[in-house]
Amino acid sequence: MRSMTEGLRLAGAVTLGAVTALLGLLLLLPVLPFAGRPAVRRAARRLTVFEARRLGLDPVSLGLGSDRSDGRELRYLAARLPVGVLGGLVVVLLGCGLGAVVVISWSWGRGVPVDGMLPSVPLLVYFCLMGLVLLFLDLSGLAGAHALERRLALRMLGPDPTEALQRRITELAESRAGVLAAVDSERRRIERDLHDGLQQRLVALSMMIGRARRGRQEALEQAHEQAQQALAELREVAWRVYPSGLDSLGLANALEGVAERAGIPVKVVCDLPERLPTEVETASYFVVSEAVTNAAKHARASTVTVEVRERDTMIVVCVQDDGVGGADAAGGGLSGLARRVAALDGRFTVASPSGGPTTITAELPCG
Repeated sequence: MRSMTEGLRLAGAVTLGAVTALLGLLLLLPVLPFAGRPAVRRAARRLTVFEARRLGLDPVSLGLGSDRSDGRELRYLAARLPVGVLGGLVVVLLGCGLGAVVVISWSWGRGVPVDGMLPSVPLLVYFCLMGLVLLFLDLSGLAGAHALERRLALRMLGPDPTEALQRRITELAESRAGVLAAVDSERRRIERDLHDGLQQRLVALSMMIGRARRGRQEALEQAHEQAQQALAELREVAWRVYPSGLDSLGLANALEGVAERAGIPVKVVCDLPERLPTEVETASYFVVSEAVTNAAKHARASTVTVEVRERDTMIVVCVQDDGVGGADAAGGGLSGLARRVAALDGRFTVASPSGGPTTITAELPCG
């Protein structure tokens, strides 16, 4: 059943390719003397974008995301015309073969002669065997025509290999610089947490213990309270440096811990079939932790929803709150998360219109 479905889908794609090839021919005929006409270029670009989607390619990755046309579309439509006609001929042959099978089978079943002759059983067996061979060849032709169309599109519309390599090198250099900046920013934040919070509390605790040594029961109780608060802050700082429970408990339990410490209702949905690589789990945890912290402290949110799911070869982490919105993606916390995600070759987006809601999404490769 699956093979039949794939065959029908392939036949439909090749048939559609033959139709778009004829449409491309209509665009090319008047283009020869008027290649610079803007309307023709726009139509060629739209047809080329449709072709890329038909072939399962991403138009944006092929450089077709903008409205500007650089002439590649017209050259591609001209080059793919013979391939589209070839695919159309293969589809026509397939249709003729199926039609012949239907006619012969109907005639034999009704006892009606075909061209004055009633097919015998051996002849029908021969026709069936030959039909199966021809069907195999025709389906192979469909697959070959579709693969040829796809390769032609990648060759003529895709970026130059040298340019793609240079662009990748630039992205890696920027990602490396971003990682170093994120590490430095994280170190500075830890230093501030230790200096402004924990250190001051420990100094106060030392003073209270000194007063308690002189026999003041009230000071001893205050010292005990300060010690408890210092331990809580120390535990919080340690979890921000690295959540140790992530290794033993897994991402789902670690995120439940974030929800418990958030101070506002947080719904966590972690739908993963298996454990993720350590670096992906760590990045996912910090994305959720920072987003939930921002929602609780700055967005005045009442609820937060966290979803972690696997989509194809990517792990999608989505955090949405019902706060006031207006989150700045260039801010220290969110920009650090963006650099952390980029270091893993992922994508990080922030949608936070004024008035909310705020949606933070990170897509991380897991393969």
